[in-house]
Amino acid sequence: MLISNLDKAKVLTQALPYIQKYNKKTIVVKYGGNAMINEKLKEAVISDIIMLSLTGIKVVLVHGGGSEITETMKRLNIESKFINGLRYTDEETIDVVQMVLAGKTNKDLVNLISLKGGQAIGLSGLDSGLIKAKKLDGGDTDYGYVGDITDINIKPVTDLLEKGYIPVIATIAQGIDNDVIMDSNNIGKERNSVYNINADTAAAEIAVKLGAEKLILLTDVKGLMADVKDEDTLIPVVKLAEVDELKKKGIINGGMIPKVDCCVASIKGGVNRTHIIDGRILHSILIEMLSDEGIGTMFLK
Repeated sequence: MLISNLDKAKVLTQALPYIQKYNKKTIVVKYGGNAMINEKLKEAVISDIIMLSLTGIKVVLVHGGGSEITETMKRLNIESKFINGLRYTDEETIDVVQMVLAGKTNKDLVNLISLKGGQAIGLSGLDSGLIKAKKLDGGDTDYGYVGDITDINIKPVTDLLEKGYIPVIATIAQGIDNDVIMDSNNIGKERNSVYNINADTAAAEIAVKLGAEKLILLTDVKGLMADVKDEDTLIPVVKLAEVDELKKKGIINGGMIPKVDCCVASIKGGVNRTHIIDGRILHSILIEMLSDEGIGTMFLK
């Protein structure tokens, strides 16, 4: 379908007040799911981020990479195990996670942004201790090298933003609780722990530290729905006071619980708005940021 010049002008006119509103403000985008796998969606996400950056909006991209980790482990004949939705991360697996997230996935995204005319620099939680963590306390359940964030050193991120770069952050963390590994002679050797961190959680904590205007979580669903089987039941706005009741009713359940919890925590930490939006829709970030209609579910005080 061809769009007339007049329609194009109307779209740009609608976007103008939002560009003015968010100019010099910071947004954090958590990037994962199908939008990382599908090349057409990936190009749309990267184009959206570059456009926002060029309009004067400070964008931080926080990414996962579960599918690439699983694929690499398969090629290395390492079995992937999941417990309660979390990847069990033993010593062999954390090496793969670090290699894939901080290496291939991160640098592929930085390269794509650069090729499309943006300026980006890749970071991981290990750089200048950007993300520090301790071993996740799972009670009777051991998740291996899965971490619980203890601190964020936001200075590397703000330094890049001030210089006009898009920080691209891989969610592995520097351990503050180094462990001791016993060798074949039963001699202990200290290991500098590296932890696998949930990307939603990392994005939320980074957004709080930055005092971000928005946190946007790209997912593989339309947003929060009253009936998960019916996309027409999308709930466009949720106030914090409504969250507990929605959990009691079972509307917020399963894998949506940790995502909503991240949204709630970020708002309580000072982020103005958080959004769960459908990363399967082309240019969903621009639709949320620069249009009257918006997209997905917005959480606010």
